[in-house]
Amino acid sequence: MTRSARRTRRTPQVAVAGAALLLALTACSSSSDSEADSGPSSSGSPKLSGTVTVFAAASLQESFTALGKEFEKEHPGTKVTFSFGGSDSLAASITGGAPADVFAAASPKTMAIVTDAKAAVGSPSTFVRNQLEIATLPGNPDKIASLKDLTKSGLKVVLCDKSVPCGAAAEKALQASDLKLTPVSYEQDVKSALTKVELKEADAAVVYKTDVKAAGDKVEGVDFPESAEAVNDYPITRLKDAPNPDAARAFMELVKSAAGQRVLTEAGFLKP
Repeated sequence: MTRSARRTRRTPQVAVAGAALLLALTACSSSSDSEADSGPSSSGSPKLSGTVTVFAAASLQESFTALGKEFEKEHPGTKVTFSFGGSDSLAASITGGAPADVFAAASPKTMAIVTDAKAAVGSPSTFVRNQLEIATLPGNPDKIASLKDLTKSGLKVVLCDKSVPCGAAAEKALQASDLKLTPVSYEQDVKSALTKVELKEADAAVVYKTDVKAAGDKVEGVDFPESAEAVNDYPITRLKDAPNPDAARAFMELVKSAAGQRVLTEAGFLKP
């Protein structure tokens, strides 16, 4: 028998061994929930189907909606439904038994409501950060150039309620500047605060950079240095009683992937 013939006869054995190794690696990739949540690829997981329900901070609305469409495209047969709102209200709904698969909060403090209630799987991970900005009417007719300018007499300013992350961050920035501000209203989430300016019911609002960017030419953004004192970390977690845990893991993987991070940074979020 020639040497080339011997090589030809051994080739199927090598292929079989390679296939066996691939199968073993695939089996290992789904060995446990805790390992899966830490970030393995979903390529070795069973075909995903059904609905994945995501509770997310209002400021994530545009970017998460885009990621939801991408997820459905990548996994035919799935559907992503969202509940956007103030992180504190969403956390209260989760601990009250509302069915959800994933929770993405706008601050560790609101995420702690869920983790303290033992409603999360593992430790939440920070996937983006966000910074405050002043939203003014288009063209900035009131010539607002600083956080201090918001204290001008007669200026109608809106803040998020102190119980939600954007309000807590605004309060922290005001304290750092030793400023006191009495808004015309406190809103339950950042989108509601921004809408007041868009509808010209307020002259300015302290919101996130991402919300100003998403609003386009409906508002104008004004940076202020004190915002660096109140940057919010955004944690994400799979929920303990997730109705669709496999899809929940896969959605979180997409959010934390290079493609997901690109969508989020393009929306104005900061990398963790």
